[in-house]
Amino acid sequence: MMSTNEIRQAFLDYFHGKGHEIVASSPLVPGNDPTLLFTNAGMVQFKETFLGQEKRPYTRATSVQRCVRAGGKHNDLENVGYTARHHTFFEMLGNFSFGDYFKREAIQYAWEFLTEVARLPAEKLWVTVFEDDDEAADIWLKEIGVDPARFSRIGAKDNFWSMGDTGPCGPCTEIFYDHGPDVAGGPPGTPEEDGDRYIEIWNLVFMQYDRDKDGKLTPLPAPSVDTGMGLERLAAILQNGHENYDIDLFQNLIKAVARLANTDDLKQASLRVIADHIRACSFLVVDGVIPSNEGRGYVLRRIIRRAIRHGYKLGINETFFYKLVAPLCDEMGDAYPELPVVREQVERVLRTEEERFAETLDQGMKILELAIGELKGKVIPGETIFKLYDTYGFPYDLTGDIARERNLELDSEGFEREMTAQRERARAAGKFHTTDTGELKLDVTTPFTGYEHLAEDTRVIALFHDGQSVDSLEEGQEGVVVLEQTPFYAESGGQAGDIGVLEEADVSFDVSDTQKAGADTILHIGKMRRGALTVGDIITAEVDTAARQATALNHSATHLMHAALRQVLGEHVTQKGSLVDAGRLRFDFSHFEAVTPEQLSEIENIVNAHIRANHKVETKLMNIDDARASGAMALFGEKYADEVRVLSMSDFSVELCGGTHARRTGDIGVFKIINETGTAAGIRRIEAVTGAGVLQRIAEDEARLNSVAKLLKGSREDVNDKVTQLLERQRKLEKELEQLKGKLASSAGSDLAAQAVDVGGIKILAARLDGADAKALRDTVDQLKNKLGTSAIILGAAEGDKVTLIAGVSKDATDRIKAGELVNSVAQQVGGKGGGRPDMAQAGGNNPAALDGALASVAAWVQAQIGA
Repeated sequence: MMSTNEIRQAFLDYFHGKGHEIVASSPLVPGNDPTLLFTNAGMVQFKETFLGQEKRPYTRATSVQRCVRAGGKHNDLENVGYTARHHTFFEMLGNFSFGDYFKREAIQYAWEFLTEVARLPAEKLWVTVFEDDDEAADIWLKEIGVDPARFSRIGAKDNFWSMGDTGPCGPCTEIFYDHGPDVAGGPPGTPEEDGDRYIEIWNLVFMQYDRDKDGKLTPLPAPSVDTGMGLERLAAILQNGHENYDIDLFQNLIKAVARLANTDDLKQASLRVIADHIRACSFLVVDGVIPSNEGRGYVLRRIIRRAIRHGYKLGINETFFYKLVAPLCDEMGDAYPELPVVREQVERVLRTEEERFAETLDQGMKILELAIGELKGKVIPGETIFKLYDTYGFPYDLTGDIARERNLELDSEGFEREMTAQRERARAAGKFHTTDTGELKLDVTTPFTGYEHLAEDTRVIALFHDGQSVDSLEEGQEGVVVLEQTPFYAESGGQAGDIGVLEEADVSFDVSDTQKAGADTILHIGKMRRGALTVGDIITAEVDTAARQATALNHSATHLMHAALRQVLGEHVTQKGSLVDAGRLRFDFSHFEAVTPEQLSEIENIVNAHIRANHKVETKLMNIDDARASGAMALFGEKYADEVRVLSMSDFSVELCGGTHARRTGDIGVFKIINETGTAAGIRRIEAVTGAGVLQRIAEDEARLNSVAKLLKGSREDVNDKVTQLLERQRKLEKELEQLKGKLASSAGSDLAAQAVDVGGIKILAARLDGADAKALRDTVDQLKNKLGTSAIILGAAEGDKVTLIAGVSKDATDRIKAGELVNSVAQQVGGKGGGRPDMAQAGGNNPAALDGALASVAAWVQAQIGA
């Protein structure tokens, strides 16, 4: 019996022997198709080759492609774990011809591999062709010799493939495996075809035509072949199974999950879900996706959370998902060596996400279970779903997943009503600005001339005041000016809008910000300082040179830092937002944990090295496809025009960018990171300064250092020694204070023991010991327990408006009194609560005035508890 790894290699070896180039799996994030969320078929990396837009050094190829179908059009997530063959992640075996061989060879190769290499019985295979494809039918029936009784013609719905409404397309031929009469279902093309008896294992697509917008099919000059076969399906057959989860690869992962769940029942759907999801999640992280609240990152987060929830169902109450990366490396590391190389990074990402979600899951499940228990019908109300989502961060789709398992429905309309109401509330609470560009409806294109120069004689073509169009702006009025053309850069791509002045003779308008209305209209926002400005006036628009220059330097530094981040932290780092102005730069990026001080130092050093290298900063206008082909980095989800600006600083940083920049990297001067923090799950933020900003920072640090040295009565040079001495002295004093408190508590404890009263054979002591901290109280309780034997003790201390309570119960009394219940009986009376073990518990409160009365109630409370 062939293992899954052996089948994968056998497929590649067979087609390599037939002259096919073995091509490595492309990443799960498509590099050449922005319309796809994930790579979902083997042909994705060859799309441009099939379209004739790319020429490869070979005309035959074979690959085993990693695929994900868990978002967008191709989404199998909800079915995973509950059916025999649905997966979020799967491997597709494929062979491809780019204008080389066609139908005859493709069919012969497929039949030979299945019957001679994989040794599947011919009588177990069923073949379909497109109903009008006589050529393929003749090859199967007359040349291959397929039994006509196991052959059928199928319509275009299943057996005609196309890339879209127009473009390359062609007929398919599919090969099915017959699992036998013991499995329900009929042959392809029959009313019973949806059963599981006949399972499609291989699809051969013949790209034969080019379809135009009218539906006309024109034969392609170089017909091609694209095939795909699911590795997991073939492995199930060759390993004498019916379900994909029975194959060796899955069984080993399922057993690894079962060990974590401490269960012997390997048929549980939750085990399958987790075994499937660890593959998808691990390889998505390998290919640079990290959990977030949008796009691919959101799909990854959703899969991780679904796996965690199924671990919860299995009774796994600790962080577990990341522990499955190691077993996955054992199964797939040889085939995909990139996985073990970044294993630790994958584990960190998964563990961090699970730890963040654990509390949300626990809270949400309790609330959802309570709501389900109170249902009178089969529909979970929209208000409940929204409360889980809005208040507790419990994802809507996870609620839906649980509902499907319980045969319940979601009140999706009610949920949407709640969401709409929330949006309306948010809008009502928002502050309206009279310069809100949404109020300005203009059909105007403002040419931007600011790349070449910073001053421009131009004409005023529109004016606005209080959001309304006006003919003129008077002195002292705030407003918006629209010009015929402008050197002012409007805020976009994270770069702040320019400031400056519009003036002529006795007229002057101070521009405090520059924004866009829509994609093409540039708005100059500010205030009339002198005179009046009228539509039609010719004025000089002059940008503040110093501010523009400082902003440009910070923007160029941002590009260098982005490249340095990817070099130090990994290729998964991508921009998630930025703000660049004259004073500083702020850059948000995808990363799963805090950046260490050592990493920040390395990033700083790399950026400064490229500043000192004084690279020329070059911009080129390029076709968007040529720009991407050149390796220029673009932001995923960002819309670009057909022609884009490509900014490069040597080959270290090449990005699409419409902003303004330095002429050479040396102009930046020096770069200094001033802060690193997290802004959201999986998103980090770095703030930095350059040039004069760094000098100002140094001056401020110098002043602070001098001030500290003066306070310590030393010099700048010995500040470190002085601080060390001060800290050591403080630690010594704190230790002495702790010892004194301990002696005080011990002395007080000896006196307190005499105050204990006997209640039902238990020595009860409730006393106040102000001045003692929590540790001293705990130590005193332990001492009193030793002295009093069978006992229940609670001590309280007040300091300011804070109350500290410690309760202790001897072990031989915990069957009658629990320390947590005892401490809470007092805490509730002083405005607090607490808890702990049966023999020791702690609580706090905020009402010291009630402490004496609360302690006085203890004996009666104990008497009531034990019935004495």
